[in-house]
Amino acid sequence: MPKIKTHKGASKRFRVTANGLLKRKKRMHGHKLTKQSSKRKRNNVAPAYVEPADAKNIKRLIPYNL
Repeated sequence: MPKIKTHKGASKRFRVTANGLLKRKKRMHGHKLTKQSSKRKRNNVAPAYVEPADAKNIKRLIPYNL
């Protein structure tokens, strides 16, 4: 069997946890942070997880990170 290429964009954006969930960053935390409240900025630091409906497609893009 030939090796499967990893999608580099997906491998930089997603990490697989020990339980097999896909961890991702929340949006709205890159720039223009002055107009956001402190509560909103603080909540955007917490990790988010990919929904199960999307996880199957993303796991196909990063086959060796599982």
